[in-house]
Formats: sequence, C-alpha cells, structure tokens
Amino acid sequence: MSMPVYQNLSDNELIAFLREGDAAAYTEIYDRYFQLMFVFAYKKLRDEELAKDFVQELFADLWHKRRDILEDTIFASFLYVSIRHKILNHFAHQKVENKFAEFISSHASELATDQSDNLIREKQLKDYIEQQIMALPKKMQQIFVLSRKNHLSHKEIAQTLGTSEGNVSKQITNALKIIRAKVGRAILVFIA
Repeated sequence: MSMPVYQNLSDNELIAFLREGDAAAYTEIYDRYFQLMFVFAYKKLRDEELAKDFVQELFADLWHKRRDILEDTIFASFLYVSIRHKILNHFAHQKVENKFAEFISSHASELATDQSDNLIREKQLKDYIEQQIMALPKKMQQIFVLSRKNHLSHKEIAQTLGTSEGNVSKQITNALKIIRAKVGRAILVFIA
C-alpha cells in the first residue's frame, strides 16, 4: 500500500490519520493551520510571543487529545473555537489578577501595619517564588530561568539548549502554571 500525499488530503482524511497517531498527518495539519491560528491569536492578544505560546499549546493539546476529535468535525472551526477559548480564559485570568492587584494597592495601608512589615512579607514572597522556581524539574527550571531572568527569546533558548522553540514554549507555559498555582495560594497566607 502506498503512502498518501498528505498535502492532497482533505482535513477529514488527515483527522482520520491523526486519530490513529500518524505523525505525518499531524505535521501536515500543523503546517496547514499554524500561521492561520497564529494570526488569529496575535490579533486578539497583540503579543507575538504569547500568541506563539497559545498556538503551540493548541497543537500540543491537539496531539494529546487526537482520539477525541469527532470524524465529522469542521476542523478549521474546531481550531478557531479552541484557540478562542484559550484566549478568553487568558483574559478572564488577567482580569482577576488585575482586580486582585487593585484590591491590594487600594488596601495596602490596611493590610500592613508598617513599612518594615511590608518589606519582610515582600522578601518572604520573593524567597517563596524562588523556592518554587528551584523546585521545578531541572530542564523546565533551566528554560524558565533563561527566559525570565536572562531575558532570552524562545528562539535563543532553543538554540542554546539544542531543542525546539515549541518545547521551550511548552516548558515555560507549564512552569508558569505550576508557579502561579503555588504562589497564588501563598499570597493569601502572606497577606493574612
């Protein structure tokens, strides 16, 4: 049996191959839709790196959940809806963070008894965040530090470590999720 020419296949045919774990079908879908999803995400986010992160995450999810894709799915719509949900969740999370920051700044004098108390809490929080960074898996920690502390781009990190930009993006996204979850709970303790 001869191998199909993936560029000539319809989305539904590619999905059928993808559901079976065909990496070449996945690559064709990625090549076919990455730029469209990136442009869509960038228009909404106005941040190139964040848009790339979201699209990389979309395609990582696509591979991991490939068996759940329905056969008669209108694939382009499926991708647009998926990336749109990711962006809306991001904005909702950002809105909560902004409200929290506003609350903290408007009640700062009520929450702290004096300036030295604030400095102690700030140092404790910074130390806690640093502990959470150091607790990350070694490779994730290395990538996160190069990105956030050394301010290297995803491309520079990928070249430095001999890995793909997609892997760098995924590692940073996962690191941020881990740190945000732990630090979010800790902030309430430090404020109390």
